[in-house]
Amino acid sequence: MDQKNFSKPLSLAKVQVTDAFWKKEMELVRTEVIPYQWNALNDNVPGAAPSFCMRNYRRAGEVEKERKAKGDKFVQIKYPLDTFETLPKDGKMDGRFYGFLFQDTDFTKWVEAVAYSLTQHPDPELEKTADEAIEAVCAAQREDGYLDTYYLINDQDMIFTNLKDNHELYCFGHLTEGAVAYYQATGKDRLLKAAERFADFIASKLGHGEGKKAGYPGHEIAEMALMRLYDLTGEQKYLDLAKYFIDERGTKPYYYDIERGLTCPEDEERYSYNQANRPVRQQDEVQGHSVRAVYLYSGMADVARATQDESLLKACETLWNNMVHQKMYVTGGIGATHIGEAFSFNYDLPNDTAYAETCASIGLIFFAKQMLEIDPDGKFADVMERAFYNGTISGMQLDGKRFFYVNPLEVNPGISGEVPGYRHVLAQRPQWYACACCPPNLVRLVMSLGKYLWDETEDVIYSHMFAGQTAELEKADIRVESQYPWNGMVRYTVEQKTEKPFTLAIHIPSYIKELTVLINGKEIQAENHMRKGYLYLERTWNHDVVEIRFEVAVRKIYANQKVREDAGCIALMRGPFVYCFEGKDNGSDLQSCHIAEEMKAEPFPFEEGMLKGMMGIHVDGWKYTGSDELYSEEKPHKEKIRLTAIPYYAWGNRGENQMRVWMLE
Repeated sequence: MDQKNFSKPLSLAKVQVTDAFWKKEMELVRTEVIPYQWNALNDNVPGAAPSFCMRNYRRAGEVEKERKAKGDKFVQIKYPLDTFETLPKDGKMDGRFYGFLFQDTDFTKWVEAVAYSLTQHPDPELEKTADEAIEAVCAAQREDGYLDTYYLINDQDMIFTNLKDNHELYCFGHLTEGAVAYYQATGKDRLLKAAERFADFIASKLGHGEGKKAGYPGHEIAEMALMRLYDLTGEQKYLDLAKYFIDERGTKPYYYDIERGLTCPEDEERYSYNQANRPVRQQDEVQGHSVRAVYLYSGMADVARATQDESLLKACETLWNNMVHQKMYVTGGIGATHIGEAFSFNYDLPNDTAYAETCASIGLIFFAKQMLEIDPDGKFADVMERAFYNGTISGMQLDGKRFFYVNPLEVNPGISGEVPGYRHVLAQRPQWYACACCPPNLVRLVMSLGKYLWDETEDVIYSHMFAGQTAELEKADIRVESQYPWNGMVRYTVEQKTEKPFTLAIHIPSYIKELTVLINGKEIQAENHMRKGYLYLERTWNHDVVEIRFEVAVRKIYANQKVREDAGCIALMRGPFVYCFEGKDNGSDLQSCHIAEEMKAEPFPFEEGMLKGMMGIHVDGWKYTGSDELYSEEKPHKEKIRLTAIPYYAWGNRGENQMRVWMLE
């Protein structure tokens, strides 16, 4: 592990995104989605599933206020803990917790997005709303630091009795990530102190030692969050707790058996769903719930970097390779089956029953970024870019008011969303979800874009993605002007702030085979400066301009022939975008359409409607029609047609219709 390659991300306050593509997304989130989601958290969106989130915090605050007032005389009214989701009966509510048992995270992800938004666009009214909400959240915290409303409201005697299923440490993780972000954006530590107290409570109850339980998260994210707390505070105890969770996971006897009073035969493996079937360093295949998995792997990579643990890094590399080369959709989606929202077998990547949860692609970005901070290799940046432009933002409607949880690669109205086995695949985005983990998660990702764009070491500034922006780094101020992703021109203007020369390393996506690089108008031989997917340029910089030009051509993509669902098919990409075909543009029965082998692709701009400003693709193709009989000896007739493809992230915005990514050739 080469420490000189270790890098650190740039503070979001030092990056101002000006990019035509991403600024539009961020402004949509800031002006529409953040206010919309705040209303959703308060159950003020007519027709949308209720969240109960802020109601639960206020109710827990009432319980804590009563407990403090009565002291030793306090007797909690207890409610059952036997449901994953609790809903009012006949519309009537009592004092119990409502919603999914992890509903607290609707707020903590929202406040993290608010924090990132404030770094880009100060908003006193939004900050005031967040401050008031934080007060309500902190009012629910016990004096010992515990803060999870499911148990605070329902039964405090049962805290940490079901780590496998009940998401307490998951809620802690999102609380901590939101708290760190809000402190970094505003300097206010109210929520941060609450997160630290909760972390200290956890450390006092879980781990090795007298009176402690040797438990670890059922749904991972605490590992990532503890590392953010460690990076912010420098407190070793938070790194130690993150490392403990990772080292203890999957050891025998299984803790999940212990807490349930079970025994496991020595030769039996359990809990692959939770990535706890083996110690993490022995895991060689990504398994189980896909979101949990990539959250764990992100935490593993961060701990490996902080502790210089070669064995842990090797495990991360093994799991990365299995996931990316055998279990990832072309869109950057992961998690092929709705059963357990999980990874399936190697090369099992069905299109019309894909799960590909938005949160899973977001977690894949987290993992990629953590690996980049250890090893700046373009293979990680390539996947990060793929997920950013496809499998994540497809989860949000273009107006920011509807959201996908599941991101399929094929939709057939009348079957999708209706037939058993397909009901999780929806043809249109709903307003909100009772289990609303994805919408606020996507919002915090989009608003934190800046921290994925750069890393910096002692000698090198790394630019991981093309995006228009201004960035204040330690060694230089850099302005980036970009026509990407629709066109191939990016320009970096670099103003050095130190006397020592340094290297600017710019990621060149692997699909770009030919490029022209000019420094102050003079062309250089780019191939002489390429290493592991990055263009390395070393010099003393004095308002120098680096211009990169390349063709953004339409590309045919073929799946590995072991992916049976895609045999005989192709997908189209242009730049970082995966494209798809909708019935809106191509008529019914997309399954009967073939793309011509000599397809004569023609990119074109959409001039009006929901897709205005995007680039579509026209390609030559064939449509087959045959007998009306179910089975016939009549050979289908083919006619030449012109097919239209749109960016995958924009599908489902023009009404319910058929959609396919992979088309027969």
